[in-house]
Amino acid sequence: MSAHRPSILFDESHGEAWTIEPARAAAMRPEHPADASYARAAALLEAEGYAPRSHCAGALGDELLAEVGVLVIAHPSDARFEHTVGGSPVFAPEEIAAVERFVASGGGLLVLGETEHDKYGTNLNELLAPFGIAIVNETVYDYESHTQVASWVRAAPAAAGPAGLLSRVDETCFYRAGTLELSKGARAVLATSPAAAPPASPLTAIAEHGLGRVVVLADSDLFGDDCIGEHDHEALWRNLVTWAALPHLASELAPAPSSLVADPAWGELKAAVEALRLLQNADGSADDVAAVRPLVEGARSAIGQLATYVPHDADYLAAACSELDAWVEGGCIRPDFTRSLELFRPDLHRVDGIEHLVVLPLYTQNGSPDTRFEALCVRVPWPAWLAELEATRYDNPAFVPVTFVDYTSGYDSECAVLFPETVAVAGPPANHFGAIFCDREADRMQRVASRASDLLRLNLPPDAERLLVSAPIARDAFALWDLIHDRAHSHGDLPFDPFMIRQRMPFWMYTLEELRCDLTAFAESVELERGGLASARNVQYAIIFDRLFRFPITGSRVRNYDGLGGQLLFAYLHRQGLVRWTDNQLRIDWKGVAAGVVELRAEVEELYRGGIDKPRVAHWLAAHELVARFVSPHVASRWANGASGLMHEEDPRAWVDAVLDDEFPLSIFYSSLQQKLDVAALRRAA
Repeated sequence: MSAHRPSILFDESHGEAWTIEPARAAAMRPEHPADASYARAAALLEAEGYAPRSHCAGALGDELLAEVGVLVIAHPSDARFEHTVGGSPVFAPEEIAAVERFVASGGGLLVLGETEHDKYGTNLNELLAPFGIAIVNETVYDYESHTQVASWVRAAPAAAGPAGLLSRVDETCFYRAGTLELSKGARAVLATSPAAAPPASPLTAIAEHGLGRVVVLADSDLFGDDCIGEHDHEALWRNLVTWAALPHLASELAPAPSSLVADPAWGELKAAVEALRLLQNADGSADDVAAVRPLVEGARSAIGQLATYVPHDADYLAAACSELDAWVEGGCIRPDFTRSLELFRPDLHRVDGIEHLVVLPLYTQNGSPDTRFEALCVRVPWPAWLAELEATRYDNPAFVPVTFVDYTSGYDSECAVLFPETVAVAGPPANHFGAIFCDREADRMQRVASRASDLLRLNLPPDAERLLVSAPIARDAFALWDLIHDRAHSHGDLPFDPFMIRQRMPFWMYTLEELRCDLTAFAESVELERGGLASARNVQYAIIFDRLFRFPITGSRVRNYDGLGGQLLFAYLHRQGLVRWTDNQLRIDWKGVAAGVVELRAEVEELYRGGIDKPRVAHWLAAHELVARFVSPHVASRWANGASGLMHEEDPRAWVDAVLDDEFPLSIFYSSLQQKLDVAALRRAA
C-alpha cells in the first residue's frame, strides 16, 4: 500500500446488498446490476487517489484491518429481504471488537444502513454502539420536501456538522431512509426537514472515537450506480470517505531510507563541509589555506566513497573534486565551479526516487546571501503521471522536482530551490536545470495554512484538509504546480525574462508576473480535473492557501511582491463575494471560487496584451491601477491617482525610486490575522 493511496476496504462477507465487483453485481441482480453495484463509487475513490478493494471471505480481524484507511459496510441483510453477496449479516463479537480497535487506533469506518432496519437480521447497531450511533427502525416520509415520491426525501444540513463536510453539496436525496439516534457526542450532518415525519431527525451522522472517525448513513441507495450521479451525491461520497480517512492520512509512512545517507562517509562529508563553511568569507574565499587543506582532503575522500551510490553523478563528482583541489592550490580565492555545474545534470535523470549527491559553493536564495559550500543529498519524485504530463502537455525539460534527504546548515532556512545561478562560477552559469524542493514548499504551506485555517475557523472541505495533513499529497501538488508555473513564465504575452527580478521596475510588476503564472497553473489544474485527474484539485487548494495565507503575512513588508499577489487574490475574491469574513470566520464558496480565480487571470492577461502597445512607464501605471482597484495603495503613494506628482519625470528610474517599500499595505483582514498568528514561529515557513 502506498503511503498516500490508502486502502478503502469494502466488506462483502456479511450479506451486504452492494458490491464494488461488476461480475458479482451482475450475479446478484442480472436484470439490473446497477441496483446492486457500488462500482461507480469505487471508481470515484480510485480517481481521488485511494485504493478501493473488496473483502469477500473471512472474518474482520486485526491483521486484515492493519493497513486499511477506511472500512465500508454497505447494508448487510438476510438474503430473504435483499439480493446479497452471501454470508451472514451478523458480525461476531470478535469482529465487533476488532472494528472498535481499528477505529480507536486511527481507522475510518463508514456504515450504510437502510429503511426498516430491524427486519434485515443484522446486528449493525451492536457494532455501532461504541460510537454513539444507532440506526432507527422506521421510514421517513416528507410530503413537502421530496423528489417524485414522499419517501424520497431531501436532506437538510444539520448545524452540528463540521463546516466543510458539506462543501459542494447543496442537494441530496435519501431513498426510503431510516433515521439515526445519537449519543456520546456523535453529531448529525444531514437531517430530515422540519416538515418530515419524523421531523429534523438525523440521516447522516459522524463520530470521533479514539484516534479514528465514524460515518453512518440511514440509506445506502444514494451511492449506488443508479443514484450516485444524481444531485450532489458524488461530492457527498468523496467528502465523507475523505473525512473518515484523514487520521490515517495524517500518519503517513516515513520516506524510504537512503543508503547514501546511512553510510558513515556522509557524516564525514557533512562535518568537513560544515567546518569549511566556518572558514569562508562572504564571497566564498578563505584566508586560512592551511586549515582548509585537510578539510578538503576529508571531503574528497568521503565523496569518493559516496560516489558508488550515485553512478549517474560520477563525472560531476570527479569535476567537483578537481575544483576543490584547484581552489586550495589557488589560495582559496573565490571558488569557481564552472565545470562541475556544467556536468551536474539532474535534468537528464528524472527517474522516480533517484538520488543525487550535491557538493557546491553557492548562496541559498531567501536564506544567506553569502557564498558557502553546501552538501546535499536530494531525491527526485518523478511519478509516471507527472512524467506523462511533462512529456505530452507541459514540456519543461529543465524542471526537476526534488526532496531533501539530508543537507548542511545553509539549507536550514526557508530556501526551497537549487538554481544554477546561485553557484559560484567565474562567468555566466550553465542553465541546464531548475531544482525546486517541493517537500519544503509543501511543508511551509501546510504549517501556515493549517494555523490560519484554525484561527479563521475556515470551512475546509475534507479533501483540502487532506492536503494539509498528508505530506506526500502536498508534495505531489507542489510538483505539478511548479511544473506548470515554471513553464508559464515563457508562454503568453510579454514572456518573462528569467532575470526580470534583477531589473529595475516597480515591484508590483513582479507581483503580477508571479501571480499570472500561479493563475495559469490554477486554470490548467481545473482543466486537468475536468479531464479526470482528480488530484489536480490539490493544486487549486495549494495555490489558494499559499497565496491567501502564507505569502501576505510571513514575508517582510519591503517590496513584498509575492505577498502583494496574495493580497490581490484575496481582495478580488472578496469583492466577488467568493470569500467572506464575518464574525471572525472566513468562508470560501468552494463551488464558485475556481471561476473567480479564472476571471482574475483574464484581467491580468488583458493587462499584458495591452502592455505590448504601451511605453514602459504607461504599462507600469496601468498595472498599478489594476492592483489599486482591489488593494488600496499607501496614503502617501505618489503613484496613486495617475501619478500626478511624477508626470514631469522622464527617466523611468525616477518612477521606480518613487515606489514606497510598502506601496500596498496590509488590509484590516491581514493585519488582524497577522496579529493572531505567531509570525516569528512561522518565519521558517515563509
